[in-house]
Amino acid sequence: MLRTINAALVALMALASPAAAEFELSFYLGTQSVTDSSASGTLPGGGAFNANIDWEGNPFEPPLYYGGRVMWWNDNNIGFGIEGTHTKAIAPAFQAAAIGLGRFELSDGHNIFTANIMKRWPGAFNNGRFTPYVGGGIGIAVPHVDAIVAGPANRTFGFEFTGPAVRGIAGIKYDFNDRWAIFSEYQFTWSDNEITLDPVLVGQAPGELNTELLTHAVNIGISYSF
Repeated sequence: MLRTINAALVALMALASPAAAEFELSFYLGTQSVTDSSASGTLPGGGAFNANIDWEGNPFEPPLYYGGRVMWWNDNNIGFGIEGTHTKAIAPAFQAAAIGLGRFELSDGHNIFTANIMKRWPGAFNNGRFTPYVGGGIGIAVPHVDAIVAGPANRTFGFEFTGPAVRGIAGIKYDFNDRWAIFSEYQFTWSDNEITLDPVLVGQAPGELNTELLTHAVNIGISYSF
């Protein structure tokens, strides 16, 4: 999968380079939620579970929800680039306990990285200052997993590559000048995650949690073009 994503990034950059007219750097904050989904798998040692989780996003609690991207815009206003978003997905304590976990959080980041393609319409409104745009991307999910199975000493804590991800974007940008702009946008990300739970005992088989995560976000950000 990583080879596929790397190849996609190289291909997008190659397509953008011959007619590249503008680079754009963007950074955003916002509010983010996560759609409920089922979580299934096995605990370390083999106990199976299957339950619905009412995921919490908690975008305003540290670490905050945020993201950024870099785009190469061609003369035809098609853009190619890369984007990373720090989303979060946290299982309520009572639902984590119901499947045998003392805690299950992707709170240090359910990080989504994608290769994007976007289309914009410069100056569509208000005498040329407003620019609507849409886009999407494909990539990977790299969450920081924080899970406790049988006590604080039995903790899964670290980054994992958990599966493929996609992104959708629709927004509008307001240009202050030819360099600086602010924007507001809607984004969703979808990811299919296969998460490893570290074994509790030496020689024990690890556990696994499988879930699809769909996030929704409204972002406000600033961009710089050069």
